[in-house]
Amino acid sequence: MTEPEQGSARRTRVKICGLRDAATVRAMDGLPIDEVGFIFAKSRRQVAPELAAELIAGVRRLRNAEGIAPRTVGVFVNPTLDDLRETLRIAPLDVVQLHGEESPSFCEEAKAAFGIAVWKVLSVTPEDGADPDSDGPRRLRPYIGSVDAFLIDTAGGGTGKTFAWPVIDRYQEAAGGVPLYVAGGLQPDNVVELVRRYSPGGVDVSSGVETEGLKDMTKIRLFAERVQGV
Repeated sequence: MTEPEQGSARRTRVKICGLRDAATVRAMDGLPIDEVGFIFAKSRRQVAPELAAELIAGVRRLRNAEGIAPRTVGVFVNPTLDDLRETLRIAPLDVVQLHGEESPSFCEEAKAAFGIAVWKVLSVTPEDGADPDSDGPRRLRPYIGSVDAFLIDTAGGGTGKTFAWPVIDRYQEAAGGVPLYVAGGLQPDNVVELVRRYSPGGVDVSSGVETEGLKDMTKIRLFAERVQGV
């Protein structure tokens, strides 16, 4: 599936990640949510492929603000092609999101083998924010042509902390037109500022829409609607 073009004329997409229960999936019906993420890597939000398959079926029945079902995204860290094959055999994802040391050639192999969109995640280090000449954004360039989107996150992932946002402009430039999603410490009270200042291709949130470790539909709704309203 082709990614939407990135640019100031199009809206920022919303991805809600770390889903683990059917009730939350059902409650998302009608909300302006474009992607729903399931974590297969080791995490307190990890789901088994069998549970993910049930939740994916639920997502397929949803209709977002545009009248279509959100895409389903699987989060992996350094999987083998066999790992992906086995997961996809059970859980028919739309997108594979890779958080490890996966090479551009691996991304290409996964796209070719499974006919699926592939996103590559890179961590923004403190040096990226402090040094305007840091090499961080240049890491994207070898992946251009091999992936459908990039996602940048605070180093360490899942920290609930933001990184120095001004570096987003340099990552957008380095992405060469490939859609760029931003994660890391986002929540309903700061996402509007991010979207207004940097117009990323998408925003990705997990802990920022949780209360005591569980997804909170009030926060999910507020987050999605605030992004849509920018």
